[in-house]
Amino acid sequence: MSAAPATDADRLWLDESEQRAWRAYVETVGDLTAALDADLAPTGLNLGDYQVLVYLSEADDRHMRMCDLAESLRLSPSGLTRRLDGLVRDGLVVREGSADDRRVMLAVLTDAGWERLREVAPLHVASVRRRIFDHLRPAEVTALGSAFRSIAAGLRADSTAD
Repeated sequence: MSAAPATDADRLWLDESEQRAWRAYVETVGDLTAALDADLAPTGLNLGDYQVLVYLSEADDRHMRMCDLAESLRLSPSGLTRRLDGLVRDGLVVREGSADDRRVMLAVLTDAGWERLREVAPLHVASVRRRIFDHLRPAEVTALGSAFRSIAAGLRADSTAD
């Protein structure tokens, strides 16, 4: 005898497998983020600062429009300003006006910021490896990447539908 097809009422609740996966995510993500952040703390950077340096290092000429950087980081303009204040104070990033459009402000990775990123990156990669990948088999790494790419695609589709 075959199972009855799922109804809308059945889809209201997570099945047992979905519930286990969801709970594992919720119960781990905060601790994982805190551990990765703590591993960076001796460098004087936190995970958010590190992410700024990475985005700027990957941008053309190591600079981005502030509005684009804020969007990439999922920060409000004031949130980005607060995030950049310490990086600017430490000489890792500068804010400068755009030569092309005086209304646009750019965040620019300085040479000191590039060097700090180069110094810190091996520590961060070791942390990511120790905290995540050392606990996964190759097939799990592949599945994890696939799952998050699917989730990201769904989020992008939802945001364009809004």
